[in-house]
Amino acid sequence: MNWLLVAAGAAVGAPLRYLADRAVQARHDSVFPWGTFAVNAAACLLLGLLTGAVLAGAASEGWQLLLGTGLCGALSTYSTFSYETLRLAERGRCGPAAANAAGSVLVGFGAVALGSQAAAGLWG
Repeated sequence: MNWLLVAAGAAVGAPLRYLADRAVQARHDSVFPWGTFAVNAAACLLLGLLTGAVLAGAASEGWQLLLGTGLCGALSTYSTFSYETLRLAERGRCGPAAANAAGSVLVGFGAVALGSQAAAGLWG
């Protein structure tokens, strides 16, 4: 049953990632991969909130599997982040490549911490 929860979450997360990425990137005339940056930050925020809810007893392990492992796992994308950063560097765009690498880690960490703190405030 657990793998079905993960698969169901991933079935929503993967197309959501693609659609959100394209929608965000279409609004920016920039070499910076804003779409991937945004979906990864959103997934981190949701995962922090969800994990905090589970730890506080406000959400079950099933929700963690469905939304955390499945949805957030498919919504976020380390491989695309890595590829886009490499492509920026290969094209001589070292500033945007470094900003993407550092910014993604910092914003991701901050988003998961913010989500966790929000969950503690709501359910802790």
